[in-house]
Amino acid sequence: MRLKDNYFFTIREHVKDEDSNSGNLLVRAGYIKKSSSGHYMLLPLGLKTIRKIERIIREEIDQTGAQELMMPAMMPEEVYIDSGRREAFGSSMFSLTDRNKRRMVLGPTHEEMFAAAGRMHIKSYKDLPFALYQFQTKFRDEPRPRFGLIRVREFTMKDSYTYDKDLAGLDVAYQKQFQAYKRIFDRLGLEYVIVRADTGAMGGLLSEEFQALSSIGEDILVMHEASGYAQNIEVAKCVPSQEPSQEEKLEKELVHTPGARTIEEVVEFLGLTPKQFVKSLIYLVDGKPVCLCVRGDHEINEIKVLKLLGGFEIEMAPAHIVEEVTGAAVGFAGPLGLDIPTILDQEVPLFRNVVTGANQTDYHYRNVNLEDMKYDQVADIRLIEEGDMCENGAGPVIFKRGIEVGNTFKLGDKYSIAMDLYYTDQSGKQVPVMMGSYGIGPGRCMAAIVEQNHEDNAILWPKNIAPIQVAIVVINMKNEDQVALGEKLYGELRARGIDVVLDDRDERAGVKFNDMELVGAYLRITVGKNIEQGVLELKEIGHDKEEVAIDDIVAVIEQKLA
Repeated sequence: MRLKDNYFFTIREHVKDEDSNSGNLLVRAGYIKKSSSGHYMLLPLGLKTIRKIERIIREEIDQTGAQELMMPAMMPEEVYIDSGRREAFGSSMFSLTDRNKRRMVLGPTHEEMFAAAGRMHIKSYKDLPFALYQFQTKFRDEPRPRFGLIRVREFTMKDSYTYDKDLAGLDVAYQKQFQAYKRIFDRLGLEYVIVRADTGAMGGLLSEEFQALSSIGEDILVMHEASGYAQNIEVAKCVPSQEPSQEEKLEKELVHTPGARTIEEVVEFLGLTPKQFVKSLIYLVDGKPVCLCVRGDHEINEIKVLKLLGGFEIEMAPAHIVEEVTGAAVGFAGPLGLDIPTILDQEVPLFRNVVTGANQTDYHYRNVNLEDMKYDQVADIRLIEEGDMCENGAGPVIFKRGIEVGNTFKLGDKYSIAMDLYYTDQSGKQVPVMMGSYGIGPGRCMAAIVEQNHEDNAILWPKNIAPIQVAIVVINMKNEDQVALGEKLYGELRARGIDVVLDDRDERAGVKFNDMELVGAYLRITVGKNIEQGVLELKEIGHDKEEVAIDDIVAVIEQKLA
C-alpha cells in the first residue's frame, strides 16, 4: 500500500470518548471508529489485523477436524423460547418484528441453531462424533458499552460446537478444542490465565474462561498461583474464616439507633466492629423478595444466589418493597420474623451475640444468636475477598483482572433435550447428544493485545499480527534516488509476501516516524541521505535503530520476520 493515495489517517491527540488505552490507540491509529455507542467501524488496518487473528484461529480449529459454516444472524424468537433462554437473555437481546408480525431476534449466541444443524444430520450413533464452527456477528444490547472493542453491542465471534454420543466422548472433544485454544492464544502472544467460571445463560456442566491479564479487565480473577488455583470471582468458593464461637450467649436486646441505617453508622453508634454485625439485604430474584444475610464486612455474591435458587435475574429491592416486607424503613432489616425466604451465609451461624436490624425503624437488636433468627437455609453466598484462604487450603488468594477473550463450555444434553437432538444407540434407544460450545472474540483479542503491548503513542504489535510488517519511509519525496530506492524495496518486499507500506506522503520526517510508531509498524526502513553511503536505517518495534547495507536489507528483514 502506498500511503499517498490511500485511505490512511491518524489522530495526534488522545480521543476524549474512549476510556481504555486500546480503544484510544486503535481510534487514533485509524484502526476503528465509533459509529454509535457500542458499535464500531473496522477501518482497513483494523480489518487486516482482525483477518490475521482469524487466520490463526482458523488454522488451529481446522486442525481439530471441525468444519466451517455460517448461521443466520437474525432468527425467529421462538428458537430461544423453545430452549428456555429467551427469559434468561431478557432485555440484552435485540428483538424486532418482520412485515408478517413475526417476532425475530438478532442472535447473541447460536447454540440453538447448531442444535438444529445437528438434528438435520444425526440419526444414529454412526453419525457421531463431529464438530462445526463459524465466524458470525453477535448482537447484545449491553447496558453500558465501554473500553472500545472490549464491551460492545455488535461483534464477530468464532463459535465451535462438538457433538458426541456420551460424556466420555465429550471429554475428548472438549480437550481437543481446549488445547487448540491454548495454541491460539500462545500464537497471539497474549499473557493469559485459564479460570473456572459461571456457566451463566449458556448453562451446562462446565465453563472455563481464557482471561488476558489487564488492569482494565472487567473480570476479577481469584488466584493462588503456586498451587495453580484460578477461578472467576463469580464462582470462587469461600472458606469460613473462623471456628464456631464459644462465647457465652447473652440475652437479645432491642436498641434504639436513631438515623443509623448503614453498617458504618451503626458501628459508630454502638462502638463495635463490622464483624459483630449480620447485614440483611432484601433482593428481588425473578421479581420475588428474598432476604440475604452476611457478616457486616462481607458482600453478597449475586451469581451464587442465582445458582442456589435457580433464578434468572437478581437485583436489589427498591425502597417500597423493602418497607413492605420488613415493616420498617430501609436500613433496619433483619432475619427475625420476616415472611419471605431468608438465606444465611455459611459464616453467620459461627458467630454469637451479633447485631442485626430489628425490622423496626430506628431500632436494631444486639446479642442475636442463631436460634433467634428465622431462616430457610445456610449456604455460601458471599463474595470472596483478597487474602481469604484458598478453597484448596494452599494459602491466601490474590486478585488479578482479566479480559475474557475465549470460553469453553461442556453443554452436555442441555440443548439436545430442549431442541430434540437425539440419536439411536446400538440397542435402538433414543439418547440425547452430548454437546460442547467454544467461543473466541477476535475483536476482543485485538484490543487485549494492544492493552498488553503499547506505549503512550505507539501500538507494539507482535510481528505475526502487525498489519504493517514493514514501513518504508522516504524522507525526501523530491529526491529521485530516495524515491527510486523506496519503490524498488517496496516491490521486492511485496513480491515476498510481506505486508509492506510505502510512506510516499509529502510530510515531514517526524510526522511519518510518529505515524508509523502509532500504527505499530513492526519494522521501519528509513530511506534518507545515508543511501549515498550505501546504508539504510532499520528500526524494529521496541528496539534501537541500526544501520544495514542496502544490499543486505531484504535478507535482514526476512530473518527478523521469520
